[in-house]
Amino acid sequence: MSATGWEERRARAALTRIVEPGDETVGRWLRERGAARVLRSLAGQEELPGMAPRRVAGYRLRYARADPDTDLAAVAALGGRFVCPGDVEWPAQLNDLGDQRPLGLWVRGRASLRPWALRSVAVVGARACSDYGTRVAATLAADLAERGWTVVSGAAFGVDGAAHRGALAATGATIGVLASGVDVPYPPSHAGLIARITEQGLLVGELPPGDHPTRSRFIMRNRVIAALTRGTVVVEAKLRSGSLITARRARALGRLVMGVPGPVTSALSAGVHELLRGEGLLVTDAAEVIELVGRVGDDLAPERQGPVVARDLLGQEAARVLDGLPAQGSADVETIAVQVGMGLDETLSRLHELRALGFVERESDRWVLTSVARR
Repeated sequence: MSATGWEERRARAALTRIVEPGDETVGRWLRERGAARVLRSLAGQEELPGMAPRRVAGYRLRYARADPDTDLAAVAALGGRFVCPGDVEWPAQLNDLGDQRPLGLWVRGRASLRPWALRSVAVVGARACSDYGTRVAATLAADLAERGWTVVSGAAFGVDGAAHRGALAATGATIGVLASGVDVPYPPSHAGLIARITEQGLLVGELPPGDHPTRSRFIMRNRVIAALTRGTVVVEAKLRSGSLITARRARALGRLVMGVPGPVTSALSAGVHELLRGEGLLVTDAAEVIELVGRVGDDLAPERQGPVVARDLLGQEAARVLDGLPAQGSADVETIAVQVGMGLDETLSRLHELRALGFVERESDRWVLTSVARR
């Protein structure tokens, strides 16, 4: 179902071939004029205020080669579609990007984008990650997926790929956000992974079929990952990592920003630690992530505590008497009573209780700790 007219949809599809992702000037024009009129303006029929002439000239060259009907047919042949603002499938949270909102999203996969994005978490990080980063990202993503959360990432090397693989291994939901056309696997060596994401999850991108990524497109892609999800988790990142750009965009949009700590000696975790020194929240597993991004009061992580030992189960008085016995050697009741500040009868009663529980032994008129008490 769609609330977007065909002319508007076709114009937006054409504009994805002409305009660079995140162009705020064009975004303002769209808000003020609508896509069809903006397209006519780029054809040279109207003035375009607020944009440098060189950029206008470049966009008008691209206009001459735009063929939205061919692009729409190409994505349809792949079983995909072009989702526009106003469509039922459009994730409303992308509107938080304001004039940097995507013109539309080219989508492949059987699931509906909007419901999957409503309960999603971004897992991003270093491309050249360590074995630790790979393991953490895959485990985190698998656990999130098993708990019904959609894992969103960029299908890149390192943490991105590990996150997608973890979610896929758990037969869960995952969304790959590309900086290229959804028919262009990038990086090429991830063609198999991207095909699996398309089959089991969703593949989305702002660029039309056949288009290739550039450095600036990777950077602008990060804003979509940040806006699409409830929160972003960074797993390993150097101080200049692109994943920190995603985290900063998420924070600016009012989303939760989380980081998984690593060794303080690792440069791959230096960016995460810097994030945690600021507004980032420390997380170590899926339960802690869900506690932050889930329903308040309902999705609480289990309380963490060390193992319970037998000594923990003793009453207060019995524990005091146990502490009063010497670590080496033995002591009589009077010495123990003085040590713990209790009467003789009470001390003796607690010693018999401790003896029954296996904490102490009696040697004539003296008491000694057992091996159980020394654990």
